This record gives sequence, C-alpha cells and structure tokens, in this order.
Amino acid sequence: MKILILAEHDDLQLSPSVHQAVTAAQFWNSPVHVLVAGNHADAVAQQAASIDGVERVVHANADHLAHPLAEDIASLLVSISEGYDVILAAHSSFSKNALPRVAAMLDIAMISDVLEIKADNTYVRSIYAGNVLTTIQSTDAVQLLTVHGSNFAAASLGGNAEIVNTEIPASFKKASWKSEVRSQSDRPALGSAKIVVSGGRSLGSAEKFEQVLSPLAYKLGAALGATRAAVDAGYAPNDIQVGQTGVVVAPELYIAVGVSGAIQHTYGMRDSKIVVAINQDPDAPIFQVADYGLVADLFDVIPELTAAIQ
Repeated sequence: MKILILAEHDDLQLSPSVHQAVTAAQFWNSPVHVLVAGNHADAVAQQAASIDGVERVVHANADHLAHPLAEDIASLLVSISEGYDVILAAHSSFSKNALPRVAAMLDIAMISDVLEIKADNTYVRSIYAGNVLTTIQSTDAVQLLTVHGSNFAAASLGGNAEIVNTEIPASFKKASWKSEVRSQSDRPALGSAKIVVSGGRSLGSAEKFEQVLSPLAYKLGAALGATRAAVDAGYAPNDIQVGQTGVVVAPELYIAVGVSGAIQHTYGMRDSKIVVAINQDPDAPIFQVADYGLVADLFDVIPELTAAIQ
C-alpha cells in the first residue's frame, strides 16, 4: 500500500496543512509520498522532504504549473495515480476544486472533509453544517479523500525524504491561466490567522464595520472576518466571509462581534481554540459555542476594549 498527498503551496512556501495531511496519512502505516506540482518549486519540495514520515517527494515541474489550475492538477494526479492506494489532500478550496475532477476521471468516490479515519476504508465526516457526524465506508480500490486539517496534529520536521524531479510535458496542460487580482492588506491571511475578529449584520453599515472592527483587529494583529449576512448586506467583502460557504478558520482566539451564530457560520469557526462573543441578544445562538460571552452593546464595548489594549 502507498499513499500520495497533494501538497498545496505558492511556489515558495508549503502550506502548513500539508503537515496535518501527513499525520492523517500515517494511519495506514505505509509509505507516504508527497506531490509538489509547480514551476521550479525546489524550495517547496525541500520543505516537503523535511517532514517526518514522508518517504518520497515527487516534484512535478512545468511552466504552466506556475499557476496551478484544477484541470491541470487533476490530469497530473491521474497520470501518476497508478500504484497508489490512497490519494489525499488537506481540505481547502484548492483541493475541493481538483480532487472531484480526479474522482470523475478515475470513476471513484471522493470523501471530503474527513474528521477521523476509523479503518483502511472507513471515515467519519460531518453533514448538515456540522450538526451530524456520519461514518462512511468506501469500496473503491483507490481511496480519494480530503482531511479536516485541524483534526490532525501537524507532523514534525526531521525527515529527509528522497526528491524525484519530473518534467511535465506541455500536453498535460488542460486550461490556461489568464490573470488574478489579489487584495492588498497588512492584516494576516484569514485562513491562517491566530486571532480573528468577525462582525455580523448588527454593525449596521460598511462604514461602521470598518470603523468599529478595524482598530481592534489592528491592535490585536488579527484578521478580519464577517458573517454571510454582513457580506450579503454589503458591509464586508466576500473574501472575508467565515462559514460553510466561505473560509473555514481555526484560530487561537475568535472574537464574534454582533454575530448571531447561525449554523452556517459556526461551521466555519467551530475549531477555534477560544471563542469570545459580544451580542445584545442574550438568546443569540453564538453564546452556545462561546467560551466567554458578553451581553452588551457592541458600539459601547468594542471602542472601550480597543482603547484598553496597549
């Protein structure tokens, strides 16, 4: 049995979630290989090789992989899938885009966002926005899955895996990258931030969302998040939406300001280590998942809290 992990990276830095995927892969007690696909992503390949538990790194190099697209990654994965019994990746927008295509091309099922591996082909995952846990058994010869990173400890460094360099021909190119627009911000990236300050529709407007929450986030070195209701109301941009249809976060501290606590939102922040909720409504569902709650007017509390932080 052999396991192949699809590594997420930016051609310079390996995603921390790959370490968690390696831990998940060690359940099978079998050789673990990591696929690093990119354009001369040598530094990333070295980082993957240094993870304890990795036996081999397959470094797939091609010009068109400088901007890895789901179609190209899926084609590459299928081409090297022979001999692997398990193909997995950390659950993210990247893997959610690529792996279902692999499933279709190999005619196998994909099991997404696995919380626990019970047996060689048996997994636990959540449904209904995290309110129900279901156990799934796959009968496919190749197991294809994504794992919920925060449920698995990060594998440590100390490995010295073999790196196999492979040039990928242009014929593997299935899609063309045109352009991308990246938002510029001094704040930490939402998905990896240690502290997140999130606002809900109670902020009332885009101006108040920025005026009330940004100073607090700045002082804490936190990322800004928002509920879907706040995004739909135009108070915050779509890329900071936290929830089932947005970004899933697992910070050390999550501060929910004027957030009611709909299940679609709590799904996206349920793995936060400490949750602090501030809401005027004592019956708001957010208090059911909060470690600390304050029933108060956010427009009074947040400026006072911000001023008190040195």
